[in-house]
Amino acid sequence: MHFTFQRITSGGLTPLALLTHGVDMKILQNPFRGMGLGGDALADIPFPSTDASAPLALLARCPRAAQTPLHDAPEVAAASGVAVVRIKDERGRMGLGSFKALGAAYVIARDAAEGRAQGQTYVTASAGNHGLSVAAGAAAFGAQAVIYIAETVPESFADRLRGMGAEVVRSGATYEASMEAAMQAAGQGGHVLLSDSSWAGYTDRPYRVMEGYLALMAEVLAQIDVPPTHLFLQAGVGGLAGAAAAIARQEWGDQTRIMVVEPEAAPALIASIEAGMPVETTGPVSAMGRLDCKVPSLIALKGLARDADDFVTITEAEGTDGAARADTFGFATTPSGGAGMSVLLTCAEHRATLGLDASARVLVILSEGPDG
Repeated sequence: MHFTFQRITSGGLTPLALLTHGVDMKILQNPFRGMGLGGDALADIPFPSTDASAPLALLARCPRAAQTPLHDAPEVAAASGVAVVRIKDERGRMGLGSFKALGAAYVIARDAAEGRAQGQTYVTASAGNHGLSVAAGAAAFGAQAVIYIAETVPESFADRLRGMGAEVVRSGATYEASMEAAMQAAGQGGHVLLSDSSWAGYTDRPYRVMEGYLALMAEVLAQIDVPPTHLFLQAGVGGLAGAAAAIARQEWGDQTRIMVVEPEAAPALIASIEAGMPVETTGPVSAMGRLDCKVPSLIALKGLARDADDFVTITEAEGTDGAARADTFGFATTPSGGAGMSVLLTCAEHRATLGLDASARVLVILSEGPDG
């Protein structure tokens, strides 16, 4: 990828910019809230879409599409010391097991509606569910999918992709390395690169991927009676978080405090906000594999710099413990899919800092099932 980002080491954020309690979770209050980041790096990058009408229209024509549930979780609320917890449950989305079903497959469906999908080959890199969405979309519309995955991605996931008709290529030790390989393959083969991340010169398709995710929040808007006081959004490159935050801010204004949650090992968004510019981070492989992305999507970063109130990192132990606790309440997921819930369930000492008191109404997204 042709990034010109500053590189920093994971955990190397300037202490003065952080509200840090103990040695675990870190919280950064967003100094750019309402304004966004300036500078040349994001000048030509669009803000996320807030128009859910197009993805909703295409979903209405899909026989596998159905609204996912919004659960009331009183036991989770009681354990978290808040009034209400509501959980948008994406584990059954279109049979693919995650919110990602709404992204790449939507883009391929748009291409099909314009007569451009049949016989096309779509190439991408994936740390998880984005690849499944590309594979499903390609299979549905007479196209081919080639998915590049890093050496650390489990073989069970590669088998799932192959079972959907995709060609799987392993390349590199990280998601970023597999993306470099996918870009080279797309450029040499005349194929279509379909990434869920964005960078300078590559925004059109990831913009549409994020637009697909708006269908999730459009459902929430129809399902919820009172806007939440707090919205937790887990993030890798930031696509879901950026899309959800943009439409939430548009519809709920300032009454909702929006918090973005990342692994401590992959703090691409919080580090970029702290630096005031896009940065590439380095760090160990995270057990929150779907969120283990060291470089932010520029569309997501631009939107979240404007829309998010706080950026939070959680440790590996907090992510694993949070997923285990979610399971005890009947919400089995992975450390990635339950990262937002982990803040509620494992970080009691930080609740006052986050304004999580007995009157709080919290919305979290359970973004994938336990199989990842």
